[in-house]
Amino acid sequence: MNEYFTPKTFSIPELSGISTKNIEEHLKLYAGYVKFSNHILNQINEFSKDSEKYAYELGELQRRFAFEFDGMRNHEYYFHSFEGGAKNLPEGSTLKLAIEKEWGSFDAWLARFKSIAMTRGVGWAILYYDKQSGHLLNQWVEEQHLGHLTGLSPVLALDMWEHAYVYDYPTSQKKEYVESFFKNLNWEVIENNFQKIL
Repeated sequence: MNEYFTPKTFSIPELSGISTKNIEEHLKLYAGYVKFSNHILNQINEFSKDSEKYAYELGELQRRFAFEFDGMRNHEYYFHSFEGGAKNLPEGSTLKLAIEKEWGSFDAWLARFKSIAMTRGVGWAILYYDKQSGHLLNQWVEEQHLGHLTGLSPVLALDMWEHAYVYDYPTSQKKEYVESFFKNLNWEVIENNFQKIL
């Protein structure tokens, strides 16, 4: 069996408001996305030997692959954003200036992004940058994969599935989880994500 992807390791310090237990369990779920991304690609390769006979199976596997693969990648952005401990976004940084240009102020963007994170249902709040238009874009991504913006890489990804906070907050308190996420964010990582896209 081919191994296309391997789980990444993350150096995540003790977080404020997000327990080590929640991170540990969440990382196990991430490892599952990596495992099933590999598994599905291997199944696709096998069924493709007789694509006419297995047309239905191949169609369903291709649909499922988007869910598993995007789940893997979304979580890599998410966990990486905690590495190195909480750090503020410096005044005058490229990303902060871009946010202020797009929304008028950092606080205006943050309020809008947090409101997207509170969308009912499971999914992700993601900040993207579109090189073609030069605009930053906020987006709600349903589940792991429905609603991603074509050709764009995330700058910031906030997991809003219950598994991201279930050990620390009841679902009625997911707003507190969002606050904890931002309290622990390493903005140097987010700035670096942005710089790679430019």
